[in-house]
Amino acid sequence: MIFGATGIGIAAYEIFKSHDLVIFGFLDDRNEVQGKEIEEASVLGHPDDDGFLKFIGQKCEAFVATDDNEERRSIIKMLMERRKVMPVNAIHKNSSIAGSASISHGNFINDGVVMGANCTIGSHNIIHAGAVIEYDAVLGEYVQIGPGAVVGAGVKIQDEAFIGAGAVVVAGVSIGKHARIGAGSVVVDNVEDNKTVFGNPAKPVDI
Repeated sequence: MIFGATGIGIAAYEIFKSHDLVIFGFLDDRNEVQGKEIEEASVLGHPDDDGFLKFIGQKCEAFVATDDNEERRSIIKMLMERRKVMPVNAIHKNSSIAGSASISHGNFINDGVVMGANCTIGSHNIIHAGAVIEYDAVLGEYVQIGPGAVVGAGVKIQDEAFIGAGAVVVAGVSIGKHARIGAGSVVVDNVEDNKTVFGNPAKPVDI
């Protein structure tokens, strides 16, 4: 069961289909998508509909497909409280993940992602197509990595940080909680919690 019927939800659908898994359906809180057909699956109802939630943990697994961290947290909390389950990972078959990498729950890992030896990926992260996570890098939870971004060896990224498309975080740098890295930036120094940086080399900016 996929929570979210647009964007990441449709991408997750394609990922699960590529692994020959059966998609039970979508749940989405927007009325305009109710009953919509997405290839072979339907938008069955709202995320809190017990008529469909009861199947999760018994007949199917769940994946939460939204890039809004507050919304993701709310759905994950509901799944843990009402169904006693954690969301599964959606990992594209064309990603390359080292055997020594460690990946927790509920992650979205798209086409062409590369994860090096001994990297550690926490829960509920979104890693877009073509991103590279080098060896010994560590991601916390609810981190978003944009398409084509490069996270260097030994980099540590704290919870809810955002790395923009095509950005490069050089080896050994630390990225703080809720920090934001602008698209195409090259980060050569540590970034503090809640800071936004942009440019080459990346410098703090006000938003």
